[in-house]
Amino acid sequence: MKLRSSTNRTEDQGGYALAIVLIFCTLGLFVMASVLALSSNDSALTQRNNEYFSTLSAAEAATEKGLSQMTSDFMDQGAATVDGNLSAYRGAVPTAAESSRWNQFVFKNTSGVTNALGVQLVSDWAANSLLSQYRGLSGYAATYEITSIAQDLQGRQVSAGVQQDVQLATVPTCQFAIFYNLDMEINPSGLMGISGPVHCNGNIYLDPPGQLVFTNDVTSSQNIYTNKSPNDPKTRKSGTVAFQGARDSGTGTFDIPIGTNSSPSAVDAILQIPPATEPPTSPMGQQRLYNQADLILLVYDNQVVAEGGLSSGSVPLTWSNVSSFVNTNVSFYDKREGKTIQTTEINVGALKTWNDSGNAVTAALGRNIESVYVADLRTQSSSSEPGVRVTNGQFLPADGLTLATPDPLYVEGNYNAPTSDLGTSDTSGTVPAALIGDSINVLSANWSDTNSALGITNRTACDTTVNAAVLCGIVPSGNGYYSGGVENFFRLLENWKGSQLTYNGSMVVMFPSQIATAPWQNPGTIYIPPTTRLWSFDSNFTDPDKLPHIFPAVRVIVRTQWTALPTT
Repeated sequence: MKLRSSTNRTEDQGGYALAIVLIFCTLGLFVMASVLALSSNDSALTQRNNEYFSTLSAAEAATEKGLSQMTSDFMDQGAATVDGNLSAYRGAVPTAAESSRWNQFVFKNTSGVTNALGVQLVSDWAANSLLSQYRGLSGYAATYEITSIAQDLQGRQVSAGVQQDVQLATVPTCQFAIFYNLDMEINPSGLMGISGPVHCNGNIYLDPPGQLVFTNDVTSSQNIYTNKSPNDPKTRKSGTVAFQGARDSGTGTFDIPIGTNSSPSAVDAILQIPPATEPPTSPMGQQRLYNQADLILLVYDNQVVAEGGLSSGSVPLTWSNVSSFVNTNVSFYDKREGKTIQTTEINVGALKTWNDSGNAVTAALGRNIESVYVADLRTQSSSSEPGVRVTNGQFLPADGLTLATPDPLYVEGNYNAPTSDLGTSDTSGTVPAALIGDSINVLSANWSDTNSALGITNRTACDTTVNAAVLCGIVPSGNGYYSGGVENFFRLLENWKGSQLTYNGSMVVMFPSQIATAPWQNPGTIYIPPTTRLWSFDSNFTDPDKLPHIFPAVRVIVRTQWTALPTT
């Protein structure tokens, strides 16, 4: 009988253990190799992503450089300059002279041409609708596409591309129901509905004791507050504000291209007579209403200078040519200003007759006169102010009329208002009209110059209708006074209790008033508010064929699309 050796059994067990250890070691090495490989792949992927996004940023910087040059040309010179400089924008790639970082990249257009951007006109200049947050507005607009492919010359030589689509647009400010180039306040005591689009280049403050309803979009370049301005000293009970359209803060600004900043104080210059040294073709010169008007009337202490505008070749006129519709021998008292208004009065009905019968200016223009610039430059005392007043304006020239002045402007009686549509929001029978001045004052047909300095009981208004786009200045809140808000946009000097003030148009405020600077004060002695304010946006202004002549327009850049392009 043989016995099995225990030594062999022990040796077998040791072999098994060694095999198991080797297996686990092999598995461990495999896992470690996999982890190291994965880590290496992650590191490579992270590095590649970093290189890609760095290159993408470079491509975007290239498109931004081209867009910056395009924007500057458009804001200063307009559409024709942009279209004439497309080749210059295509060469606007970042260079080492700007930053040594750009030595790391080469820039190409989508056709592979180096040191070039892709810049092309996608939608030609025409009366187009605006895009993005300004949908509903239209203007003279075009859309451009700017593309760039950047390649990193270091590392893996990653490529990345960017496409930006932008819309350049010139938009008449009268396409807004309300447009402010400075802070806007709207605080009605009763129900006030605003039907058209509203934009403010500053802050909007809404603190109505009544009910305020916006039925269209409201945009602000800064903020929209549902509380009063910090400059407003008034205390009110709380009402309601309703937005039935979009409400957007922090949008782009709409600027008048005057060749400098479009601050309210700078924009006032468009109403002023240009200095002799300023070329009419300069950015500011192109925006001055004096240079754009068909007829110019300048009233001095001892003479009236009348001539056709630049577009007519500055045709000279005599006093006898214009005396039928110009009266400089009139004055009245303005209770708000506390001053006598030394007035240049324009009889619009008589101007219409003169216009329709033909004259040297219409012959030179080859059409009727559509715009008049008036400035009263007579010497004033400490108790007087210049002013321009339009009367007999119920029926305007057939092609419409814009009247512009650097002085306070007064409109007396119904204006651009067919008899059948008085007191209504029907503007189907009106013609393109605009009133532009340092301030806008509405006087009813009951107004009497003789009673202008008497108490409020002697200044009783009657129902009045005004249909026109209006651009003027205001006296902003501050120094213990409220601006009066949009609800008191029109300055009044009569007792309107029991009467209706009907207005169809667009209210545009571009600057603080420079002449009529007396602040708004609680009504009672200066005026009593209308029992009914029927104010509406005139939808005619959404039709390019029905815009008032030479009414200021703003330019805006709308970014419509940003796309990362696929690259090989």
